Amino acid sequence: MIWYAALVLAVAGERVAELALAVRHTRWARARGGVESGRGHYPAMVALHTALLAGCLVEAGTAGRPFVPLLGWAMVAVVLAAQALRWWCVRTLGPRWNTRVVVVPGLPLVTGGPYRLLRHPNYVAVAAEGVALPLVHGAWVTAVVFTVLNALLMAVRVRCEETALASVSPAGAPA
Repeated sequence: MIWYAALVLAVAGERVAELALAVRHTRWARARGGVESGRGHYPAMVALHTALLAGCLVEAGTAGRPFVPLLGWAMVAVVLAAQALRWWCVRTLGPRWNTRVVVVPGLPLVTGGPYRLLRHPNYVAVAAEGVALPLVHGAWVTAVVFTVLNALLMAVRVRCEETALASVSPAGAPA
C-alpha cells in the first residue's frame, strides 16, 4: 500500500505542477485579450479531481482492497499512458493549454499533435486516469463514482469549451 500511496501522491504532485503552469498560461492568455468561460463549473472540477486522489487512498486503505497484480500492473500502464497523453496535449497547445477555459480571440484552433486524432484528447486522458488510478489497488467504487461524476462534468465542460472556441476563433481556421 505504501507504493500505491506514493503513486497517488506523485499524481497529486503532477496536478500541482499543472496548476502552476495553468496560472502562467492564464496570465499569458489574459495579456493577449484571453476570455475565460466556465468559471461556475471549475470549482466542481477541482473538487472532483481532489476527491479522486483522496478516494483512491481511503478506499484502498479502509476497505482492504488488495493489489491484484494482473489488473494492478495493467492499470499502472494506463495511468502512465494517460500522463503521456496529457503532457502531449500540454506540449502541443503550449501557452494555450490551461485547466480553465481561457481562449485568446483570433487564434486558430489547434489541429496538430493529439488534436489531429481527437477533438478533446486531454479529457480522454482524464477519463482513463480516473478509471485506472483507483483500479491499480482495487478501489473500484472510487473508479465508478469518479467516472459517472466526471462524465456529467465533462458534458458541461465540453459544451462550455466548444461555445468559447466558436465565439472567439476564426471560423474553421486550423492552427
